[in-house]
Amino acid sequence: MSPNASRPRFPTTRREFLQLTGRGIGLLAFSRFAPAFLINAARASTPAPETGRPILVLIQLAGGNDGLNTLVPFEDPNYFRLRRTLAMAKDQVIRLSGTAGLHPSCAELGALFHDGKLAIVQNVGYPNPNRSHFRSSEIWETASGSSEFLANGWIGRYLDNACAGAPRDSHDPMAVHLGSSVPQSFLGAHEHPTFGLGAGSGNRRENEENRRLLESLCQSPGAADDNASFLRHTLLDSLVTEKRVQRVIGDYRPALSYPTNAFGTSLRNVAALIADGLPTRVYFVPLSGFDTHSNQANQQANLLATLSQGLAAFQRDLASHHLDDQVVTMTFSEFGRRPSENESRGTDHGTAAPLFVMGSRVKGGLHGTAPSLDLARNEDLAFTTDFRDVYATMLDRWLGCPSTAVLGEKFSPLPIV
Repeated sequence: MSPNASRPRFPTTRREFLQLTGRGIGLLAFSRFAPAFLINAARASTPAPETGRPILVLIQLAGGNDGLNTLVPFEDPNYFRLRRTLAMAKDQVIRLSGTAGLHPSCAELGALFHDGKLAIVQNVGYPNPNRSHFRSSEIWETASGSSEFLANGWIGRYLDNACAGAPRDSHDPMAVHLGSSVPQSFLGAHEHPTFGLGAGSGNRRENEENRRLLESLCQSPGAADDNASFLRHTLLDSLVTEKRVQRVIGDYRPALSYPTNAFGTSLRNVAALIADGLPTRVYFVPLSGFDTHSNQANQQANLLATLSQGLAAFQRDLASHHLDDQVVTMTFSEFGRRPSENESRGTDHGTAAPLFVMGSRVKGGLHGTAPSLDLARNEDLAFTTDFRDVYATMLDRWLGCPSTAVLGEKFSPLPIV
């Protein structure tokens, strides 16, 4: 047997290279793969962000979280008319005001709200809403209009505008995502170093296997053309980042215990990278399962408990390391659910919903206008806050990047940071 018989073959095409990302290996992810991109001359480097700058953590509630049972309008009779079995009375919810309260699974978020560290933006959506998971997620991740199709994500365009122009002298990623799929939000017109970790990644044996695979690929024979040369260089960069990230995660000692689930572990890993001083500006953490067409009550309760407990642990851990004033965490979901429940004790795809913004420098409280529920059965909510107003807030007032350059037009920032 030849010495290279058991060694994985080096990828020489885009398809082979991308297939590796499905194995949960922390490979750098790129915005585009045009032919000109696959040559060394196109490797236009960019500067690593400085440490100490504001950090944004995005939490995706994938599937379409039901907003009305997250922020409950317990004084609105129409809520009870539309939801015969799913409605929650005011003595069940965590009261935030005289008319609204959080789902009872969100006790930790309720405490953050009353401590002034949680803002809730009500009834967020966009004009002419789309009820397709794929298309509505694409709209949110690219910050496009409902009839507009954009190739690049809003975070990718932020990186294009805020992090370009000078040689990059480190392997540090500018954006990190948890999970095997690169968020569409990260895709930009220019290449930027990003990094992917498996959701809840913390298995030392699996991480060691991934590291050995990367090393084998870097040493494996391959064609000597520009394509292979570029990919080999990319894998070497990935290996450097992989080793550093896994060391940081393995050595990290949080100030408190995180929930023992993939979401909690992912947030712990984000905290580890932030505490280590990694100059990453944006982190992306998904939490899936919110497509509650049937038997919603228990499913959503468990998911909201996972969200609430994980976010609270993350915020307390950041505070213990005196990093809480550097980080803002924001949730989003592709759409809310319909106000009326269906025949399966669930809810179908809808339009607007609330989102959470958490941090020590957040102006806590309820923001925006509550939805009107004076609706017929199967009518949808009419949004009152455009999600791009929230993005403009994060860009202009938190990340320090002119939002018009990213969003393509002027939107109105909210007074939440």
